Amino acid sequence: MSDIYEDSLSRHKQLAGKLEISLKDTLDSAAKLNLYYTPGVAAVSSYIAKHPDAARDYTWKGNNVAIVSDGSAVLGLGNIGPLGALPVMEGKAMLFKQFANIDSVPIVLSSKSPDDIIATVTAIAPSFGGINLEDIKAPECFYVEEELKKRLGIPVFHDDQHGTAVVVLAGLINAAKVTDRNLKLSKVVIIGAGAAGSATAKLLYRYGITNIVVVDRTGVIHKSRDNLNSDKKYLAEITNPDEHIKSLDDSLIGADVVIGVSQPGMIKPTNVEAMADNPIIFAMANPEPEIMPDKARQAGAAVIATGRSDLPNQVNNALAFPGIFRGALDNKISNITDEHKLSTAKVIAGLVENPTAENIIPSVIDKRLVPAIASVIK
Repeated sequence: MSDIYEDSLSRHKQLAGKLEISLKDTLDSAAKLNLYYTPGVAAVSSYIAKHPDAARDYTWKGNNVAIVSDGSAVLGLGNIGPLGALPVMEGKAMLFKQFANIDSVPIVLSSKSPDDIIATVTAIAPSFGGINLEDIKAPECFYVEEELKKRLGIPVFHDDQHGTAVVVLAGLINAAKVTDRNLKLSKVVIIGAGAAGSATAKLLYRYGITNIVVVDRTGVIHKSRDNLNSDKKYLAEITNPDEHIKSLDDSLIGADVVIGVSQPGMIKPTNVEAMADNPIIFAMANPEPEIMPDKARQAGAAVIATGRSDLPNQVNNALAFPGIFRGALDNKISNITDEHKLSTAKVIAGLVENPTAENIIPSVIDKRLVPAIASVIK
């Protein structure tokens, strides 16, 4: 990994970042200057002022997304601030352009106040056709997203939550086929109740899985626990149906699936051995997963996924968000719903025609992904 880090530092410095603005036409004559700026642009501005919806067709708004972060929960690096987050947001913009031909602008904010973030994004929203929230820590991210969805008439999507949940569900659909089990009747344990873990639990429940146990730093989330925030109170209502389960080790006894969105070492080989036959392990902590695939396999795991690109079955948000935004922009969708997320997961799963233990999720560079996903965002 050290070579990758050194190469990345060198390349980023050589390029001075990964983005630049290009023009769709040249200003190589006085006629074009008159057309695109003054006096010609006055006609466009006047028209849009009278027909605000036309801004999507006459400006970059119709194909432009703001990528917004406060740098409070960046990858596996944690709270590294806005400048530390900027290279990641630039990378996200590259993915938008490469995979879905969507223009996007990284916007990193110096305030971590949820109300400041909401006010800032609300103020700049007229320039954009969609808002992609990124690397904002829980539980603040839940409040920020919900408030922006109420205030703005364009799609707002926190990818750490919903992108992860969608791809996890897609992978589980195919992993269940490989292990010959009914996913909706399976017991699923989720380790981590931050943005990704919480959204994954909610989407799996929406899909029809009712036996879900969520574990945070304190232990299993359940109705009788004190000091639960509003999001965890909701999780307590829809998860841990037996309610007597209070520890991670106990929760994994007989479990069909464990999903790790936490930290290295949280899943032990003995935990895998205590699970149901041919269990499914999604260990997605980065760069080091909750359990390494070789150890999980030796303990009896049938299907293993991680968040790493150098291992089979990478659970990567980039499988979902370019197509979701492509469809939302093309079809002028104002709100990305649970139905959109469920449909996206099913589409992604369906692109793997014959799932195997080491092939349950398509590649991020699969050119079928964006058009297939965009077709169901309507």
